[in-house]
Amino acid sequence: MPTILLLVASNIFMTIAWYWHLKGGMEKPLLLVILISWGIALFEYCLAVPANRIGFAAGWSGGQLKVTQEAIALLVFGIFMVTVLGEPVGWRHVGALVCLVGAVAFLFAGK
Repeated sequence: MPTILLLVASNIFMTIAWYWHLKGGMEKPLLLVILISWGIALFEYCLAVPANRIGFAAGWSGGQLKVTQEAIALLVFGIFMVTVLGEPVGWRHVGALVCLVGAVAFLFAGK
């Protein structure tokens, strides 16, 4: 459970680092946006690295950690996309999430 919680928190920071400037920050100079994003991403790394170490120590494989992170990233981005960017969720978004959840299930099956 600590792995999942840390991955969720790290993905929140990374989503903000990558996409915050799309809504209201497009007029800022690119170099400034990059520097701000790097600062935000530092917190993401401070959460993602321990999440992966804890998960690996608990017996998760690298593949399990990565595909779980990707599923969480899509879910976090979906929430950001709707709440911050004001974009609608379509059937393709839902289908992509279902496929990623399936990938997670395949990697954890029989473990």
